[in-house]
Amino acid sequence: MQNALIIFVRNPILGKVKTRLAATMGNEKALQVYIHLLQHTKNITQNIAATKFVFYADYVNDNDVWNGYEKKLQTGNDLGERMQNAFEEVFVLGYKNVCIIGSDCYELTTKIMEDAFENLVSKDAVIGGANDGGYYLLGMNKLLKNIFTEIEWSTNTVFSKTIQLIEQQNSSYHTLPFLNDVDEEKDVTFNY
Repeated sequence: MQNALIIFVRNPILGKVKTRLAATMGNEKALQVYIHLLQHTKNITQNIAATKFVFYADYVNDNDVWNGYEKKLQTGNDLGERMQNAFEEVFVLGYKNVCIIGSDCYELTTKIMEDAFENLVSKDAVIGGANDGGYYLLGMNKLLKNIFTEIEWSTNTVFSKTIQLIEQQNSSYHTLPFLNDVDEEKDVTFNY
């Protein structure tokens, strides 16, 4: 298997997930939404032709929705360092095409992820922008330099700055459709 999918998740702990959502919905509803998003992410990733790695934020849960997936712990001081470390770890294992997603994009589909892997055959990178200025998927067939270290995270410039960094390295890329992340109550367009 040459493809690997990295899934970044937070451990579903009351008061520790979807804090912007919790500000208007309360911690319990935010946790319910997040658990629903975790199950959705499992559903859309389980049939992808890739080895699937779940990287947990706080601790590896041995018995949860991700049974059957490779389980690892995120390491690093900020989101960029944690993502870079995850990519490095998976590339060292010998995978050629590696994509990373989070667990808070309800609009993400199996087809979009399959398109991402297909495009990595001919492009150095693939990126799916989120409508809030971030991205919901990033894929590479080699580790691009500075792609995670020169980003101001949780801003509306993450997507555009990432594209700029890819272009500065004369690397080719493909963009996927723009989607919405679930960050605020208005983004919850599904029953949970």
